[in-house]
Amino acid sequence: ADEQSGVSVSELRHNAMAMARARSALLQAGLDSTVALEAASSVTNEVWLTQDHVIRVNRRPNQRLRREAILGPSLPPEIGYPMVVAYGGQMGADFLVMKRVEGQPLAHCWPDMNQEQRRQAVSQLATKLKRLHTTSGPPDLPAIDTPQMLRSDTLSPATSLLVGLDHARSLPHVDRRLMDDVEQMVFALTPAIEPFGSDFLVHGDLTFENILWDGTHLTALLDFEWSRTAPSDVDLDVFLRMCCLPQFHVGDKWLDRTKPEDYQDVPWWLAEDYPALFAFPRQHDRLRLYAIAYDLQDLTLFPPTVPANQLSEHHSINRLRATVLGHSYLDLLDASTGIV
Repeated sequence: ADEQSGVSVSELRHNAMAMARARSALLQAGLDSTVALEAASSVTNEVWLTQDHVIRVNRRPNQRLRREAILGPSLPPEIGYPMVVAYGGQMGADFLVMKRVEGQPLAHCWPDMNQEQRRQAVSQLATKLKRLHTTSGPPDLPAIDTPQMLRSDTLSPATSLLVGLDHARSLPHVDRRLMDDVEQMVFALTPAIEPFGSDFLVHGDLTFENILWDGTHLTALLDFEWSRTAPSDVDLDVFLRMCCLPQFHVGDKWLDRTKPEDYQDVPWWLAEDYPALFAFPRQHDRLRLYAIAYDLQDLTLFPPTVPANQLSEHHSINRLRATVLGHSYLDLLDASTGIV
């Protein structure tokens, strides 16, 4: 390791390779690849900043950024989505280059904001969400495996969820009886989201990391790689997780400053400014099913390597258990606020 910086040789090598990918993206975009680059915090992608541009590189073999390159130009200007300059790359290293927008991620600003600023930010977010949730999805948007195992193009929206449960039962360290209990809940809750189709967009990964704040205004909603057409309250799944457990929705650099108590009023405020988002029939049941669909996707992608009692309470298998037992973050949120 570098004794002065505390950075290991492998980290230095990884950073150098990531920077090389960013410079290659700039070159392919016809831009100056020798400009100064600043690494930006990101939970899912490699992100680099120049004075005028943002370069995002997706290292997973799913070409999520291709979808965003298609979607971005169709978003209404009120969303503030940056202009797409170039898309390219290859599977496992596709990139998106965009114009840089003023502002910093709201999650990074939030700890230093006063109550009035926070309230103003949530009010502005509600306005942008209302506009997004009345925006039709482009007809040529490619399909994607969404964070929640729910689909609108199958006989039941929970079909892929039930398939996922069968797969989960075969995984080591997964309690089959727990999966049976989850399956019973899925059958009971599925009617709450039927019909599941929609012509309008959701963001798909609505956290404060993906919102820019310039000190007085929300300047943009970013990172639409999980966006698709779905009922608008699907956006509450990730958003309410973020409100209850914000430390899991920021980059490592910001963990120490991210406190759940700073977010406790946010669901209330959004419900005041955007009541229709919380007004679906059987709202709590809908959100529980969304949570199950999210956690099961997480479980199948990252199976447990030891028994559940040796894992964090926040591991997906223990989150599923908490939902079955009625003391998940949604149940606690409902008990304290009554908004879900």
